[in-house]
Amino acid sequence: MAVEPIPHWPGRMIGSVYVRSTQPVPGESRAAGSAHPGGGGREQAVFVHGLAGSATNWTDLMDELKDTVDGHAPDLPGAGFSPAPADGDYTVEGHARAVTELMEHTGPAHLFGNSLGGAIAVRVAATRPDLVRSLTLISPALPDLLPRYGPARVAAAALPRLGEWVASKMRLLPAEQRINASFAMVWANANAVHPIRLRDAIDELRRRDDLPYAGEAMIGSARGIVAEYFRRGEENLWSQAAKIQAPTLIVHGKHDRLVRPAMAAKAYRTFRQVRLVLLATAGHVAMMEAPQVVAAEARRLIGETRLGNAPLPS
Repeated sequence: MAVEPIPHWPGRMIGSVYVRSTQPVPGESRAAGSAHPGGGGREQAVFVHGLAGSATNWTDLMDELKDTVDGHAPDLPGAGFSPAPADGDYTVEGHARAVTELMEHTGPAHLFGNSLGGAIAVRVAATRPDLVRSLTLISPALPDLLPRYGPARVAAAALPRLGEWVASKMRLLPAEQRINASFAMVWANANAVHPIRLRDAIDELRRRDDLPYAGEAMIGSARGIVAEYFRRGEENLWSQAAKIQAPTLIVHGKHDRLVRPAMAAKAYRTFRQVRLVLLATAGHVAMMEAPQVVAAEARRLIGETRLGNAPLPS
């Protein structure tokens, strides 16, 4: 049996979103005993999850980095414990505004993003370079006109009417079945998921099934990322990626069933200061599958940023 995982980090509302943190946001206080021991990092980091995820996707990586940075992981609007956005905006731009508002609280931070969260992080880094000290992207969902099966299913579910029909049918399936299918898609080896983490995910899905806006949030966010695949001009995510000045780390699992390896290579050619790390045993969520390895690469990038050095290819 694997070592029992740590509890998920405590959270609270900051602005419009629920945020789990290893330490209080600068200028705020937290009741004694409400955080895990450790922490004390003087720099800030913000972690942005992907579609159908939540802040708890980052629990283990935040633990690995807690002596290097103070970590803050928001539940995107409508996800996790965050309420639905008042304006109903689930686009990448809308999510990016929520992340930007959090980073205006934290001050300049090292920004992490996975999948949809990677696309959001690119938008934030391109539009608010003053807030981003470094950028770590784990299997970012950047536009790909030849998507794999998983993204193609997302695109189909995002179609008008069909998306709502799919969501209603999916909710008829047991939570255990849906979570097992999800983990089988995003992990290289779903058998490696700790039973406690599996139970947490099932309990969380059951809780969300009772929320009136859960389906809307999922479908809206799926439609938001699909819309980015067809955006042209200066606001296209690849165009924005080419302008980013922040030192960038791209982490890609060789067993990723959602993002094609060709997209990792394109990202390596597109970002200005970039290092690409391919993990032989990881899938789409390397920060959950191999948090120690991802943390080591992130520490290297943060150290280079402190010294003012650009990342060099591995």
